[in-house]
Amino acid sequence: MKAILGQKQDMTRVFTETNQSVAVTLVSIKDCVKAKSLNGATYIGLGRKADKMAKKNDLGQFKELGYVPRFVKTLTGDVEIGIDGFEVGDTVSIMGVSKGKGFQGVVKRYHFAGGPKTHGQSDKLRHPGSIGSGTTPGRVWKGKRMGGRMGTDNMTIKNLKVMIIDKENGIIGISGALPGGRNNLVTIIKK
Repeated sequence: MKAILGQKQDMTRVFTETNQSVAVTLVSIKDCVKAKSLNGATYIGLGRKADKMAKKNDLGQFKELGYVPRFVKTLTGDVEIGIDGFEVGDTVSIMGVSKGKGFQGVVKRYHFAGGPKTHGQSDKLRHPGSIGSGTTPGRVWKGKRMGGRMGTDNMTIKNLKVMIIDKENGIIGISGALPGGRNNLVTIIKK
């Protein structure tokens, strides 16, 4: 398995040989290193944490590197690191965390229709309506679709194509949109 850790940057587009426009997300991977291998797990690091911010146990764990990476991701199995393992046209999977939207109601979170705007409706337009089911069972079932925290979910997007590789600047371009906002951490995996 070949993997690399990067930070999501800007989006651009690339024209294919058939003059089709393809949206491409650029990922900066210039500081990605293989931090450590231990008990069948591989630690991938990105960036460099300031020495005064590093904890003592981290300094001991990554003493082979000589510094503590800012971001660390753990992958299982034998993992090869580096941009050399990727070529234009490769199929990859992307793992990342989606953007957080905060606490949202049922209309935005689950696309409920809401109540009517007329007939004496006062302020219940975007409310969920009745949620209980009477005497039996006399409670609200777990998993009921109600308002709550939205976003910040771990996501894996499969079967994306590598469109750009810039070894000098440490940038790799992946077709389509990737989870998260700008500078979010993404893991690119080629099996």
